[in-house]
Amino acid sequence: MAIDSGKLPHPLMAGGLLQVVLVFAMTLPMLILYATSTLGPLLSRDLHFEPVAVGYLVMSSFGLAAVLSLWAGAIVDYIGARSALLALFGAIAAAFALLTAAQTLYSLIAAAAVCGIAQALANPATNLLIAQQIRPEQRARVVGLKQAGVQLAALFAGLALPAIAFQFGWRAAFGVIVPVAFLFGLAALFVTSGQHTRSNRSLTFTRPSAVLSWLMAVQFSVGLALSAFVTFLPVFATQHDMPLLQADRLIAVFGVAGMLSRIMLTPLGAKLNDESYLLFTLIAVAAAAIVLTMQTDSGSHWRLWMGAATMGLSAVATNAIAMSMLIRDSAFGLVTAASSYVSVAFFSGFALGPPIYGVLFRQSGDSSLAWSVLTGVMCLACIMTLRLASVRKQRAQASAQKPNAVLR
Repeated sequence: MAIDSGKLPHPLMAGGLLQVVLVFAMTLPMLILYATSTLGPLLSRDLHFEPVAVGYLVMSSFGLAAVLSLWAGAIVDYIGARSALLALFGAIAAAFALLTAAQTLYSLIAAAAVCGIAQALANPATNLLIAQQIRPEQRARVVGLKQAGVQLAALFAGLALPAIAFQFGWRAAFGVIVPVAFLFGLAALFVTSGQHTRSNRSLTFTRPSAVLSWLMAVQFSVGLALSAFVTFLPVFATQHDMPLLQADRLIAVFGVAGMLSRIMLTPLGAKLNDESYLLFTLIAVAAAAIVLTMQTDSGSHWRLWMGAATMGLSAVATNAIAMSMLIRDSAFGLVTAASSYVSVAFFSGFALGPPIYGVLFRQSGDSSLAWSVLTGVMCLACIMTLRLASVRKQRAQASAQKPNAVLR
């Protein structure tokens, strides 16, 4: 339970507020990705740059997040969950205030980069809160719930932001995020303790283990394909004669599907002996979703809707399952440090996905090559997931043999 829950009328309210804060600590940092996707055509039109250049906003944000994530776990462990959440929500408020005032593509890129601070802190801070304040039997459910916050960002960006932007302009759409970030910064004070006991006394970090390295490789590949898919799905849809407002709703469908998958599949994965095989299945389905999407044509858009929903139901859940694995299995290492390493890999993939898509699009003149490469990346992730399962099995067998060796 939260130490400061006495400030609230009822302990259940404190627990409920904690879960809401956890959800929005994941929602707001990821909003830049989906806002870039849905508002990108408006940004490129008003500020006069190529539509594929919106990928550089994603690259700046997630690129900085990837770099900072190397130390984010150690920093969160050092300063505590309360300070980390205050820094997270403060960075979001600053980033979206700067986005609102941006006048050029370069100022957009610089403002988006500030979101990288919040993205780097999000998983270590929320995972630490869950490890400290949520009972073990409820952790998988809460991890799935808070990871669903990422897809809540997609839902909001696909429905609310375009409606605000078409009515009042994209600056107003970005501007509404600033007071929301301040509000959740205040809420964080009620669900976190002002006292913090450090697991590490310094900001040093250790090398990832073999099992963690394979999980990182899988998450890098998924992040690369997922970010490119989400960033350019509306652009791809408009190229096939879908109206922009309707194309933005593809992201909302993606978001709803992603929320459902994270909430339902994360507890399911926690019941399995090894979640790696569930990851394999989900990534294989995601690869099929990309293939389906690239087969769309101007006369029929059902493949776009089906591809968006299937991608949300499959690839989106993999990161939540990965985070649940870190909390459940001590073989991955200290929760904060392991969360940081997985975030480094995932964010690195997110940073590289849209620029790679843009380069492939410019070279080939259409999106077929880019979609094919994304499919190949997901197939590679499937292979690495099987290797992850093998390493975990070998480690479990070695651990089981140690007591027998002592008895002999």
